[in-house]
Amino acid sequence: MTLRPDTTVLSAVIGVDSSTQSTKAAIVETGSGRLLAVGRAPHTVTGADGARESDPENWWQALRAAVAEALAESGLAPSAISGIAVAGQQHGLVVLDHDGVPLRPALLWNDTRSAPQAAALTAAMGPDGWLDRVGSVPVASMTAAKWMWLRENEPDTAAAAAAVRLPHDFLTERLCGVAVTDPGDASGTCWYSPAAGGYDPEVLALTGMRAELLPAVAATGAALAGRLTAAAAEALGLPAGIAVAAGTGDNMAAAVGLGLGAEGLLDHPVVSLGTSGTVFAATRSRPHSPLLAGFAAADGTHLPLGCTLNCTLAVDKVAELLGLAREDAAPGGDTVLLPFLDGERTPDLPSASGLLYGLRHTTTREQILGAAYEGAVVTVLRALDELPFDAPDAPLRLIGGGARGAFWVETVRRLSGRPVVVPDSGELVALGAAALAAGAVTGRDPVGLATDWGTGLGRELPALARDKATWDRVTSVLDRAAPALLSP
Repeated sequence: MTLRPDTTVLSAVIGVDSSTQSTKAAIVETGSGRLLAVGRAPHTVTGADGARESDPENWWQALRAAVAEALAESGLAPSAISGIAVAGQQHGLVVLDHDGVPLRPALLWNDTRSAPQAAALTAAMGPDGWLDRVGSVPVASMTAAKWMWLRENEPDTAAAAAAVRLPHDFLTERLCGVAVTDPGDASGTCWYSPAAGGYDPEVLALTGMRAELLPAVAATGAALAGRLTAAAAEALGLPAGIAVAAGTGDNMAAAVGLGLGAEGLLDHPVVSLGTSGTVFAATRSRPHSPLLAGFAAADGTHLPLGCTLNCTLAVDKVAELLGLAREDAAPGGDTVLLPFLDGERTPDLPSASGLLYGLRHTTTREQILGAAYEGAVVTVLRALDELPFDAPDAPLRLIGGGARGAFWVETVRRLSGRPVVVPDSGELVALGAAALAAGAVTGRDPVGLATDWGTGLGRELPALARDKATWDRVTSVLDRAAPALLSP
């Protein structure tokens, strides 16, 4: 994707997608939204038996490598870059010393060891109390539960913490030297209230969190957090002093990239198929459901979201066990496979394992793999009914790595019975972050920018007749199995 030498770029921005598995840095022309180059670098995730951790320094090194690769691929002079923003994996807990050095590896969103602490927090205020105060009921994924796990299991580390950050906060602070987050990512901590627009003092007291350890919350993800420091500029090969936006969480950035929000598409659901499976929408009303996270969007409006832990990686593991390629699948027939290989978040079964049901002599490997797809898709689509829609027949916007797989797309179409739009871009999180960076540079609304750029446009697929028999079979097994049969 090298830029032609005769192509003139007046200004470009960098949008960074720092996900669970890797960093992507997208260079985007500010005016047109042209994607000029993408650099990539992997992350290292460690842990077993529910533990999932990464060294935050690895994220910083990956960001440096991805930016360097993108600059080289684009052919741009660094002086063409005017801004940068980071979108990061949500919920992770980063604890730093007084010099900004991590005290331990970050606890990631899919680390389920904090399930007992989440249950204790829920009991302390009751599900309705949590929904009223912060919009979400604690589960193992949420940052507040991870902080409680740290306090109980590593009290010396918790006591030594001079700062507590989310993954994207950590990287933003490295860029501009300012401790700042945004309403979207902050809303995934369980100690920030989107309704009140600030950290909730009762939750802070309950969790033993001191407000001074937390970053300030910018008005939006496109707000100017600061300017690129000389040290960060030298590390990245970029001009010092360029704009650094506050950034946001990965799901919020994807919503920006799709043009969802007050000046874009309202009540249009998104299904994201990645390491996790998510469904979310920019909505007019605030949700009140224990099955949803009542997140804020990057602009501070509502972005209710349902999330599962097991999606593409779990299905890929099933394919590996069967000796099949990803696309070597067929509809599951009588077979049901619930691929809860890493526990599950929705439904809230952190100790769950996978379940295979309905095998026959006639069952094929391809049907077993297809049943894994069906189990993953049904689990995430069940959250659709919880979203407060005004447009229940709006097409699903299908994003994430799974949206590039033909069997994933057809399984979603078959089990949802709804039209599907598959955006042409596979880098919506990075593009959303780029729109936030462009917003910080130009003062324009990032959702409006992304809409003008057309980053959410793509193939429009008509609705298929809903496969109600498969839906009923999977949901019946799920409802009967959870939680008793899925607990070890």
